[in-house]
Amino acid sequence: MSDRTQTRGLDALVKDVRACRLCRDAPTGKPLPHEPRPVLVASSTARICICGQAPGTRVHASGRPFTDPSGDRLRRWMGIGEDVFYDAEYVAIVPMGFCFPGLDDKGGDLPPRKECAAAWRTQVMGAMPQVELILLVGLYAQKWHLRERAGRNLTETVANWRAVYDPVSVPRYLPMPHPSWRNNTWLKRNPWFDADLLPVLRKDVATLTQP
Repeated sequence: MSDRTQTRGLDALVKDVRACRLCRDAPTGKPLPHEPRPVLVASSTARICICGQAPGTRVHASGRPFTDPSGDRLRRWMGIGEDVFYDAEYVAIVPMGFCFPGLDDKGGDLPPRKECAAAWRTQVMGAMPQVELILLVGLYAQKWHLRERAGRNLTETVANWRAVYDPVSVPRYLPMPHPSWRNNTWLKRNPWFDADLLPVLRKDVATLTQP
């Protein structure tokens, strides 16, 4: 398949995803309580793919992924600015749930909608064979992509990152916590994440985003 044909196929797929209303019209469980707004950045050239959880309230309003403090922290972790982060030539962003799932009783985000992964995930990821590095941000992405290699919880999975990340594999996976402020305590309790994992992440990202 030529690059042009691949791009046309991916563009059509993204158009279908953005028109999706499964979580409202044919939901698994309770329907989405608001108008769906699928948010993703798919790319036929990006060598990095960020697989997070689902859009939050700010992203639902903006339609642009990681336009919040979590995005600021994630970009610092990766060692890149907004110019590279939002350039689809370099970075794709494919969350587990494409729409904001709503809030729970405590004001936190609900889990990603199950309809998204079941309907679209295999197709979208399969349409980007050029991706070399997949960042698994949060437990939902880790469980879906790593399957039996995922640990019992996020800490175990991320702590075991060396067994998951192979620097010469394509694609290669790097499990990470979500960059939300809610994980500040986790980051303080696990200083190895900053000392050991982030330098590897930044080196790989720097290599893959060279012009």
